[in-house]
Amino acid sequence: MKLESLLISRDPSLLGVLEPTLEKVSVAIEVCPEREAGLGLLAKTKYDAVIIDCDDLPGGSSLLEDMRATRSNAKSVAFAVLNGKTTTLEAFQKGANFVLQKPLTPLHASRCFNAALNFMVRERRRYFRYPVEIPVQITLPKGQKLAGTSTNLSEGGMAVRIAAKVPKDAEVELRFTLPASSASLQLKGQIAWMDGGGNFGVRFIGVPQSSQYQLDKWLSDRLQRELPHQLARHST
Repeated sequence: MKLESLLISRDPSLLGVLEPTLEKVSVAIEVCPEREAGLGLLAKTKYDAVIIDCDDLPGGSSLLEDMRATRSNAKSVAFAVLNGKTTTLEAFQKGANFVLQKPLTPLHASRCFNAALNFMVRERRRYFRYPVEIPVQITLPKGQKLAGTSTNLSEGGMAVRIAAKVPKDAEVELRFTLPASSASLQLKGQIAWMDGGGNFGVRFIGVPQSSQYQLDKWLSDRLQRELPHQLARHST
C-alpha cells in the first residue's frame, strides 16, 4: 500500500513534474481539476498529502483554509503551489506545511517531498486503524464487567463488538492483550459512538506512557507491512 495524495490543479505541466516525483517515493496521486470538486473530496476522503495550485486555480488559495476546516483532512500535510500572487507567508498562514514555487523543477519537487515524507508517514500512523479481533474486557462506571471483541485498533481508540448495551458517552476501563505480544494493556476510554447494532467506538483517554509505547510499537510494526518503503526512509 502507498501513501495517498490529492493534487487540486488544472495545470498539466505541474502534474508532469509531480507524478514521477511522487512515484519515486511511493506516493500515489489523485488529480482533481476543480476547486469545488476538490473540496468535496477533502470532505469525505482522507489523504496523507494535499497539493493545492493556489494561484492558477480560481479560489485555490482559500482552499487551504477550507481544507483545514474539514474533519477528514484537518491535519493532512498540505503543499501550496504558488505563482507570484500568494506570498509564502500567506500560504503558511492559510494552513500550508510546505510551499512549492512555479515553475516547478523536478529537483525542487524531489527535495520538498523527501523532506515532507516523515510528516506524511507520521500522519498515516496517527489515523492508521488496524483490523484485529481480540477479546476485550470492558468495565462500566458502576463496576459491571462485560466481554467484547475488538474489530479495529488505533493509537487513539478502538472499535468493539458486544452483545450488551453500554451507556452513551460513558467512561469505561478496557483490558486486552495485543496479539503476538506479551503486552497486556489496561486503558481508560470514553464511548465516542454507537451504531445500535452492537458495535461502539472508544476514544482512549489518560493512557499511561508505558501502555502508549507498547501500543504505538505494536501498530508501527503492522503499519510497516503496508508502507515498508516509506517507513524505511522514515527511520533513517
